[in-house]
Amino acid sequence: MRLVIARCSVDYVGRLSARLDEATRLIMVKGDGTVLIHSETSHRPLNWMTAPCTLVVEAGAKKVRKREPDVWVVTNKGGEQLRITMFELVHDSGHELGVDPGLVKEGVEAQLQELLAAQVEVLGEGWSLVRREYPTAIGPVDLMCRNADGASVAVEIKRRGEIDGVEQLTRYLELLNRDPLLAPVTGVYAAQEIKPQARTLAEDRGIRCVVLDYDALRGVDHSDTRLF
Repeated sequence: MRLVIARCSVDYVGRLSARLDEATRLIMVKGDGTVLIHSETSHRPLNWMTAPCTLVVEAGAKKVRKREPDVWVVTNKGGEQLRITMFELVHDSGHELGVDPGLVKEGVEAQLQELLAAQVEVLGEGWSLVRREYPTAIGPVDLMCRNADGASVAVEIKRRGEIDGVEQLTRYLELLNRDPLLAPVTGVYAAQEIKPQARTLAEDRGIRCVVLDYDALRGVDHSDTRLF
């Protein structure tokens, strides 16, 4: 990662043209070649060029009394360019960041699946887990369970329940119900939040919706100790 603070102007030349007049800005050059131009006041880049791209420095011509500023020319594979005219270099440093492990979100689907698999009674008294990631020809069902009557139930788990998840569970149910050893198979759509449209579609198809309390599943929040 290269971090440059410079007084510069920036011209974009491509399908349209755009210009940032002279000002002091942060220029980030990432390891993959991506170049981003930042200001003090905005959390988003003012302009950028995503990889793959090349950066070439055009040295300013020398004159009698002064030298013209260098121009950084960043060109992508489509021929579009960022032309950064460097009037004054304030800071220039390189940093090796190494491999990033990535963002780990609390309450992701894998964690919800693991927690719910260990506590399937949340879905109903007398329920039991048959298998996590139950295989089918079109992909694994998150949880395959049996309810108190011994009937098969396919459970699809999402952080945010939307219509796509209902469609996904519907396809699983159609396939599973072709197996005489499993049929009839009903469905449960479980999520931390279920959109109204998704709930309407699920219930219209006979799929039960369950809103999951992630903190309660983790054992860090108990309803009997809440004030409200």
